[in-house]
Amino acid sequence: MTTERRQTLSSTRQSVTHKFQVMGHEGYLTIGLFDNNQPGEIFIKMSKEGSTLSGLIQAFCRAFSLALQFGLPLGEAVSRFKGMRFEPMGHTSNPDIPEALSIIDYVARYLELEFTSDPQPQIHIPASSRTDAVGPNQ
Repeated sequence: MTTERRQTLSSTRQSVTHKFQVMGHEGYLTIGLFDNNQPGEIFIKMSKEGSTLSGLIQAFCRAFSLALQFGLPLGEAVSRFKGMRFEPMGHTSNPDIPEALSIIDYVARYLELEFTSDPQPQIHIPASSRTDAVGPNQ
Protein backbone atom coordinates (compact mmCIF):
# COMPACT_ATOMS: atom_id res chain seq x y z
CA MET A 1 0.00 0.00 0.00
CA THR A 2 1.37 3.39 -1.01
CA THR A 3 0.73 6.32 1.29
CA GLU A 4 0.85 9.85 0.00
CA ARG A 5 2.25 12.55 2.18
CA ARG A 6 -0.08 15.46 2.91
CA GLN A 7 1.03 18.80 1.48
CA THR A 8 -0.13 21.52 3.84
CA LEU A 9 -0.56 25.17 2.97
CA SER A 10 1.62 27.92 4.38
CA SER A 11 0.40 29.56 7.57
CA THR A 12 0.01 32.78 5.59
CA ARG A 13 -1.31 32.10 2.10
CA GLN A 14 -2.91 33.76 -0.87
CA SER A 15 -6.59 33.12 -1.48
CA VAL A 16 -9.42 33.99 -3.82
CA THR A 17 -12.93 34.75 -2.57
CA HIS A 18 -15.78 34.51 -5.06
CA LYS A 19 -19.36 35.61 -4.37
CA PHE A 20 -22.01 33.55 -6.17
CA GLN A 21 -25.72 32.79 -6.31
CA VAL A 22 -27.53 29.64 -7.37
CA MET A 23 -31.29 30.24 -7.74
CA GLY A 24 -31.09 33.16 -5.33
CA HIS A 25 -29.09 31.25 -2.68
CA GLU A 26 -26.08 33.47 -2.04
CA GLY A 27 -22.72 32.09 -1.05
CA TYR A 28 -19.04 32.88 -0.81
CA LEU A 29 -16.38 30.45 -2.04
CA THR A 30 -12.90 31.01 -0.60
CA ILE A 31 -10.03 29.11 -2.21
CA GLY A 32 -6.76 28.89 -0.30
CA LEU A 33 -3.80 28.61 -2.66
CA PHE A 34 -0.59 26.62 -2.49
CA ASP A 35 2.62 28.56 -3.23
CA ASN A 36 2.20 27.61 -6.93
CA ASN A 37 -1.20 29.40 -7.00
CA GLN A 38 -3.15 26.14 -7.30
CA PRO A 39 -6.07 25.40 -4.96
CA GLY A 40 -5.18 23.61 -1.75
CA GLU A 41 -8.33 24.16 0.28
CA ILE A 42 -11.85 25.48 -0.18
CA PHE A 43 -14.42 26.99 2.15
CA ILE A 44 -18.04 27.81 1.33
CA LYS A 45 -20.19 30.12 3.42
CA MET A 46 -23.85 30.17 2.49
CA SER A 47 -26.09 33.04 3.55
CA LYS A 48 -29.31 32.18 5.36
CA GLU A 49 -28.99 28.41 5.14
CA GLY A 50 -29.99 25.91 7.79
CA SER A 51 -27.49 23.99 9.85
CA THR A 52 -27.99 20.73 7.90
CA LEU A 53 -27.09 22.22 4.50
CA SER A 54 -24.27 24.27 6.00
CA GLY A 55 -22.87 21.23 7.79
CA LEU A 56 -22.96 19.07 4.66
CA ILE A 57 -21.29 21.80 2.61
CA GLN A 58 -18.54 22.17 5.22
CA ALA A 59 -18.00 18.40 5.21
CA PHE A 60 -17.68 18.50 1.41
CA CYS A 61 -15.14 21.34 1.68
CA ARG A 62 -13.06 19.47 4.22
CA ALA A 63 -13.01 16.26 2.15
CA PHE A 64 -12.28 18.16 -1.09
CA SER A 65 -9.46 20.09 0.57
CA LEU A 66 -7.89 16.95 2.03
CA ALA A 67 -8.07 15.22 -1.34
CA LEU A 68 -6.14 18.10 -2.93
CA GLN A 69 -3.60 18.14 -0.09
CA PHE A 70 -2.99 14.40 -0.48
CA GLY A 71 -2.24 14.84 -4.18
CA LEU A 72 -5.49 14.30 -6.06
CA PRO A 73 -5.19 16.44 -9.22
CA LEU A 74 -7.70 19.28 -9.34
CA GLY A 75 -9.08 18.11 -12.69
CA GLU A 76 -9.79 14.67 -11.25
CA ALA A 77 -11.47 16.15 -8.17
CA VAL A 78 -13.58 18.46 -10.33
CA SER A 79 -14.70 15.60 -12.57
CA ARG A 80 -16.08 13.74 -9.53
CA PHE A 81 -18.35 16.61 -8.47
CA LYS A 82 -19.43 18.22 -11.75
CA GLY A 83 -22.97 17.26 -12.63
CA MET A 84 -24.18 16.44 -9.12
CA ARG A 85 -27.86 17.31 -9.02
CA PHE A 86 -29.82 18.48 -5.98
CA GLU A 87 -31.56 21.64 -4.77
CA PRO A 88 -30.86 24.47 -5.03
CA MET A 89 -30.25 24.28 -8.77
CA GLY A 90 -30.83 26.65 -11.65
CA HIS A 91 -29.68 30.06 -12.79
CA THR A 92 -26.51 31.55 -11.31
CA SER A 93 -25.04 35.02 -10.99
CA ASN A 94 -22.02 34.03 -13.10
CA PRO A 95 -22.32 34.56 -16.89
CA ASP A 96 -19.56 31.97 -17.44
CA ILE A 97 -21.65 29.37 -15.57
CA PRO A 98 -25.24 30.37 -16.39
CA GLU A 99 -26.84 27.28 -14.81
CA ALA A 100 -25.79 24.91 -12.07
CA LEU A 101 -27.25 21.57 -11.06
CA SER A 102 -26.32 22.20 -7.38
CA ILE A 103 -23.99 24.31 -5.28
CA ILE A 104 -21.41 21.51 -5.53
CA ASP A 105 -21.74 21.46 -9.33
CA TYR A 106 -21.26 25.25 -9.39
CA VAL A 107 -18.11 25.09 -7.23
CA ALA A 108 -16.61 22.32 -9.37
CA ARG A 109 -17.30 24.26 -12.58
CA TYR A 110 -15.87 27.47 -11.11
CA LEU A 111 -12.67 25.71 -10.02
CA GLU A 112 -12.38 24.12 -13.46
CA LEU A 113 -12.79 27.45 -15.25
CA GLU A 114 -10.41 29.37 -13.04
CA PHE A 115 -7.68 26.83 -12.27
CA THR A 116 -7.47 24.18 -15.00
CA SER A 117 -6.11 24.62 -18.49
CA ASP A 118 -8.80 22.49 -20.14
CA PRO A 119 -12.30 23.49 -18.98
CA GLN A 120 -15.01 21.33 -20.51
CA PRO A 121 -17.93 22.97 -22.33
CA GLN A 122 -21.14 23.64 -20.47
CA ILE A 123 -23.80 21.00 -20.90
CA HIS A 124 -27.38 22.20 -20.82
CA ILE A 125 -29.60 19.79 -18.90
CA PRO A 126 -33.31 20.13 -19.76
CA ALA A 127 -35.49 21.00 -16.78
CA SER A 128 -37.44 17.77 -17.21
CA SER A 129 -34.38 15.70 -16.27
CA ARG A 130 -33.45 17.71 -13.15
CA THR A 131 -35.57 15.78 -10.71
CA ASP A 132 -33.24 13.15 -9.25
CA ALA A 133 -30.38 13.67 -6.83
CA VAL A 134 -27.66 11.51 -8.31
CA GLY A 135 -24.33 12.57 -9.70
CA PRO A 136 -22.52 11.37 -12.81
CA ASN A 137 -20.38 8.83 -10.96
CA GLN A 138 -23.14 6.93 -9.18
